[in-house]
This record gives sequence, structure tokens and C-alpha cells, in this order.
Amino acid sequence: MERIISVLVENKFGVLARVAGLFSARGYNIESLSVAPTLDPTTSMITIVTAGDDRIIEQIMKQLNKVVEVLKVVDMTETSYLDRETALIKVHTRPEHRDEAIRIADIFRAKIVDSSSATYTIEVTGDVDKVEALINMLKPLGIKELIRTGRIAIPREAKPLSRRDQQTAKA
Repeated sequence: MERIISVLVENKFGVLARVAGLFSARGYNIESLSVAPTLDPTTSMITIVTAGDDRIIEQIMKQLNKVVEVLKVVDMTETSYLDRETALIKVHTRPEHRDEAIRIADIFRAKIVDSSSATYTIEVTGDVDKVEALINMLKPLGIKELIRTGRIAIPREAKPLSRRDQQTAKA
């Protein structure tokens, strides 16, 4: 089963290598990896997409928590979350396909961010299904190059209780 693990770490040299090393040392694959500083420049958030059963994920979580620079580990799959990725797709655009490429990009609310006489570069951001669907629609036109970011995820905020629920909770 696919899992998204969010790891808050100290923003120090070598931390990413230690985190990734945990996976390779145990033979676990990283499907997607994204890392960037947070609002606090002394910390970074690593988002890892991996696969495994509950036992494997539990082992990964325990090992991550042992790394000194790791501040917090969350299995996002256990929460309600939003996830996104971005892709840049360079498509061959023969004159007879240019309008079709624009139409497909519009359907997916993607942007043409660069064009030449032979190609369009299309940028799309969304959940994995949206990105995959766009790629599949563009394949018949001829994809010249494809670059995807790693997925990122953020937990959803808990919905505030209604007045009725608040009154019930007080009782």
C-alpha cells in the first residue's frame, strides 16, 4: 500500500542523505521525495512517498524517529490530507496538433509556459490522478520530455464544531 510520510528535520548538511540511507539500507524503495525549508529556516520538511504493509511502515517510522536531526514523523496516510505534484511536459507540436495540445491543456487547467515552432512546454499542478490523466492525453501527440516533482502533502484542518455539536460536547 502506498504511504506518504512527512518528516520535519533540522535543516543541516547530511540529514537528507541519512534519511534516504535508512530506506536503501533496508531495501525499501522511495517512490517520490520532496524536500524544502519551512517557514523556520532552521527546519526542512521532507515528504516521502513509499509503499509497504503496516509492519514495514511501522519499521520505517521507528527508524526515522531514531535519527537525531528528525524532529517529527507523521504518516500522512493516517490523516486527512491534501497532496499535489507538478509536472513539466514538453510536447511535439506539429501544425495539425497545436490546437489539440492547447485544448487538452485547457481541459486540465494546465499552462503553456514555453513554446517554439516544434514544441509546447505544459505545466500542470494537481493530484497524481490529474497529472497522470494529462500525460495520457498528451501521449498521442508525442511527449518529447517529462519532468515531475515529488509529491508534497499537508494535513487538512479539522472542521470547527457546529454550535449544536459544541453544546453536545459541553453536556
